[in-house]
Amino acid sequence: MHAHFERHVYHRHSHETYSFGVTESGAQAFTCRGAARTSAAGMVMAFNPDEPHDGQAALPAGFTYRIVHIGPELIADVLRDTADRPVGLPLFAEPVLEDATLAGALCRLHATLGESRLAQDEALHDTVRALVRRGSTRPAHARYLPVEVRRARELLDASYAEDLRAEDLADAVGCSRFALHRAFVAAYGLAPSDYQRQLRLRAARRLLIDGRTPADAAASAGFADQSHLTRWFKRYYGLTPGQFLDS
Repeated sequence: MHAHFERHVYHRHSHETYSFGVTESGAQAFTCRGAARTSAAGMVMAFNPDEPHDGQAALPAGFTYRIVHIGPELIADVLRDTADRPVGLPLFAEPVLEDATLAGALCRLHATLGESRLAQDEALHDTVRALVRRGSTRPAHARYLPVEVRRARELLDASYAEDLRAEDLADAVGCSRFALHRAFVAAYGLAPSDYQRQLRLRAARRLLIDGRTPADAAASAGFADQSHLTRWFKRYYGLTPGQFLDS
């Protein structure tokens, strides 16, 4: 996506993919890993998969940026081809990077999205090389997560379109509603309701890509109606479902 925003505020969310945003002009303010951050012109925002963050303009004039989402499996494929052996995925210790080489590679990758697959593959290879140079490829240490939290996430993953109550989740995993809420936020950076909404939005986006109408996507993903989907889609992605289809 290539866009300019002045008043739009991104709701706290995360992506299944790596997400890299290059700020072209202005500045974007966001919160990530418990701290306030700012990405000014020429800087790169680097989010690991499932890393919660929000976003808004840091200046009245707003900001212009390009954002590219790259699936972990694509990065793994490029790294495997380059090293001829399995290599750990990169992890970015800082969500804001001052790196002109990386910014240039990401902009070139974004520019090839309408070109041939060969051009896209070549740009992806160059981008991954630039990413690995800035990210650590050491295996991530496994985090301990309470079994109740893992079960709650699994239940939401399987039943995101259902109208689950906090009591339903708590009863299913065997703890109190308040204890589950606190533990879930501590583990994933999102409340269970925010995580469920994010799953619904991802499902709706997939359905739109598959050719379903916004109204049909809204109903299938668990939203009350099309306007409900449109309101949250705009807050998360900066576009309405119709604008997303046109892009």
